[in-house]
Amino acid sequence: MPEERIHAPELTGAVDWLNVPKPLTLKELRGKVVLLDFWTYGCVNCMHVIHELRRLEEKYRDALVVIGVHSAKFTNERASENIRRILVRYDIDHPVANDAEFRIWREYGARAWPTLVLIDPEGYVVATASGEGKGEAFDQAIGAVIAFFDEQGKIDRRPIARAPERERLKTSTLAFPGKIAADAAANRLVIADSNHHRVLVTTLDGQVIDTIGDGQVGLVDGGFEAARFYRPQGLALEGDTLYIADTENHAIRAADLSSRTVTTIAGTGRQAQWGASGGAARESSLNSPWDVLVAGRLVFIAMAGAHQIWMLDRERPLVMVYAGSGREARLDGGIDDAAFAQPSGLARHDDTLFVADSEANIIRAIGLPPSNQVRTIAGGDLFEFGDIDGTGDAVRLQHPLGIAWAGGRLFIADTYNHKIRALDPATGRVTTFAGDGFPGADDGRGKRARFYEPGGICALGDALFVADTNNHCVRRIEIATAQVSTIRIAMA
Repeated sequence: MPEERIHAPELTGAVDWLNVPKPLTLKELRGKVVLLDFWTYGCVNCMHVIHELRRLEEKYRDALVVIGVHSAKFTNERASENIRRILVRYDIDHPVANDAEFRIWREYGARAWPTLVLIDPEGYVVATASGEGKGEAFDQAIGAVIAFFDEQGKIDRRPIARAPERERLKTSTLAFPGKIAADAAANRLVIADSNHHRVLVTTLDGQVIDTIGDGQVGLVDGGFEAARFYRPQGLALEGDTLYIADTENHAIRAADLSSRTVTTIAGTGRQAQWGASGGAARESSLNSPWDVLVAGRLVFIAMAGAHQIWMLDRERPLVMVYAGSGREARLDGGIDDAAFAQPSGLARHDDTLFVADSEANIIRAIGLPPSNQVRTIAGGDLFEFGDIDGTGDAVRLQHPLGIAWAGGRLFIADTYNHKIRALDPATGRVTTFAGDGFPGADDGRGKRARFYEPGGICALGDALFVADTNNHCVRRIEIATAQVSTIRIAMA
């Protein structure tokens, strides 16, 4: 072990603790190896780390304690109730401290999300690293620390007390629905029932007429009853073919609504590394695809994990980067040089592709070929967010995840503001269309309604349909009056 050892600061200053019956202290955890994960729940890189942590927790279950230190980027992420819902949504069972005031963050000198800190059984810092993809290195470090202290009989293998948040939260027929699509020809809705790992096809009034997937986590093709997904998000319809962004499988799936079969058309099931550029569709790894949009022979993909827009050529079939350097930033210009920050929603009108660039809190427009230019229509930047109507750069959004084109306007699921906003792309003018900015499930007209982190939105005729994620429901909004109603989703 090193001669100069850094004592880990105590875990004081959290405004709340979750998944445990009482706050934890490093003093009480003497004899345990402790891994701190500084994260914020809107960050896709932090979501990727969850899988690495889960593997380590399972491998070293009796000696390792993982503690999530949630140091929120966004105002909305500071609320313990919102964190509670994300813990249930992503099956996070380890203890989590709500470090809303950044007191633990500052004590440990964290500078980026995610940051991991390894602490030995005597309370000293062993290793620190930022970014995702560090699982293997920490696996080796944890194993070495356990072996060293085990020889001295200093490992405490007793379990700590837990109080899982999932036992306090109920869902419905839907569980955290992410995205929604409308079928104009058949007058039906398609809903990504994300946390049930399936897709539902319903009538416009919510009667379920088909279920795609058996509800278990997996990457399995075949008939609807046998197919498996992993938290699917984006949906796009072309005739009887439904394209699905199978987000946590890092894959694009195609569901034939006539033959009732599912096929993987892009992705390997493994997350792509930074700098991946594609190739043969079934042999190329993807990185958290969050939305899809069909445009002729192409399927555009909002590749949230790579901070890029990709495209799938269905005829060849190839998948490749279309726009974005991979750098996480707000940067306009040509498609090769432009930068995005976790693009999560797509819409199209004529020769323009619109993007909800969620982590940058902006709405982008990409001129399709021959233009190939990226520009920002409205919003702030990575750390310039809020809830302000206005024009262009003066607008403030908060992590918008979905957009839809209807009647000359873009409608925005302004997720962390719990609102639906309307954007005139010609002027960059943004106004609040529905929602008062507070989380809730109230119907009503315009600003009298309430949503709870809406993540998906689509248009059909004179109405908008919203996947109201944290309310586990679908809402309908009449475009002419902004009247909001809740659709009851009912199984046959």
